[in-house]
Amino acid sequence: VATTQQYLEPVLVNELLNLGATDVEKHNRAVSFTGDLSVMYRANLCTRTALKILVPFIKFKARNDRDLYEEIRRISWEDYLDVDGTLAVHTSLSTDYFNHSQFVSQKTKDAIVDQFNKNIGKRPSVDRESPDHRFLVRITHDQVNLLWNTSGDPLFKRGYRTITGVAPLNEVLAAGILKFSGWDMKRPILDPMCGSGTFLCEALMMAKNMPPTIKRIAFGFMNHKNYDHKLWTKLRNEAINNINDNI
Repeated sequence: VATTQQYLEPVLVNELLNLGATDVEKHNRAVSFTGDLSVMYRANLCTRTALKILVPFIKFKARNDRDLYEEIRRISWEDYLDVDGTLAVHTSLSTDYFNHSQFVSQKTKDAIVDQFNKNIGKRPSVDRESPDHRFLVRITHDQVNLLWNTSGDPLFKRGYRTITGVAPLNEVLAAGILKFSGWDMKRPILDPMCGSGTFLCEALMMAKNMPPTIKRIAFGFMNHKNYDHKLWTKLRNEAINNINDNI
């Protein structure tokens, strides 16, 4: 699931299709799709209008905190994270069975660390600022979905900005507006409201065919046990070789 800002879903659909994603379907502020590991890596590297790339990995039904705790605790969490790693849990609710997202996040975290404590006598730590793993608990009615945030920090954090002005324009929004504008990446572009230069930075990367997060050094998927460094390096190098250096 690639999340995005409202009204940018059609742009994101086209981006994912161009990256080889299948079963692409538009939702409210999100686009679901199917793909292998390389598609997930490319989505993090090359989509200009995605905020996060989330991978659903567990689903079950729960109508109270006891059911939630027990189902979370049944999951073999050692398959997903190391005891010496850190995690953060966020929650999205659309249900009458649970009414406090922080409570659900806390209950989920408790179930994870309790399982580690029981099995090996140690537990991973919680880090809300820069965790190794970020998980999203999404509850709709009585359906609970656990999703793994493969992006880590939101993808609007491109890595090229070190200093910002007051209230800078979100990079994903800027890229989406440029896509909607019909700009052909050949005509001169003028930004009469240039503050932090976001439109111009995004436009230059589009014209050069430069992946938006090429300057990022860290993604959430790099901390997962199935991380394929060789594949990631290959895909990243291919993207670098396709940059148009004549602009």
